[in-house]
Amino acid sequence: ASTESQKDRLVTEEEWLRKWETGNIGFHKEQGHPLFQQYLDVLLNGRSGLRVFFPLCGKAVEMKWLADMGHSVVGVEVSEQALKEFFVEHNLPYCEEPVPEISGAKMLQSISGNITLYCCSIYDLSSSIVGKFDGVWDRGALVAVNPCDRQRYVSLMITLMEKNSSYLLVTVSYDPNKHKGPPFYVPESEIKSLFG
Repeated sequence: ASTESQKDRLVTEEEWLRKWETGNIGFHKEQGHPLFQQYLDVLLNGRSGLRVFFPLCGKAVEMKWLADMGHSVVGVEVSEQALKEFFVEHNLPYCEEPVPEISGAKMLQSISGNITLYCCSIYDLSSSIVGKFDGVWDRGALVAVNPCDRQRYVSLMITLMEKNSSYLLVTVSYDPNKHKGPPFYVPESEIKSLFG
């Protein structure tokens, strides 16, 4: 299947915000993603106290699971509503503060300090702001970024990873001529060329 039919597709930040506002969030999994449980050992690799990054995190329940296991979780999402819903739905008290390095951005952090969620564009983040990570759970990010932004996204992700980090990536396989995305179709060959 050719991804040619999707290469010029653009989804704006406003469209993503509207999805959250209208509850059009079929991509959110209330029970968590089954592949997370299946491959959790690959991500953790017997290690404890990891820093794990959730790009375009929404209100992913896996963030709470990892925090409860003693790991530190950092996520980024443009929808403040999604982030606040995450804390409310898990009865987690949190504080909110601006991010001085990013105009208009907010950081929402659990009072316990092990879950930190940034409300901004992922492209505004850098390792100088969020540090580096031992693991990444990319359940719907690479397939959600606009095809023209994939290289920029992957380049950023690589700069956020520690040397021995694990990157769990979920993609979707389908005929891109029959669905305009998102989620976008990202063939394995492209994943390999993007990440090296």
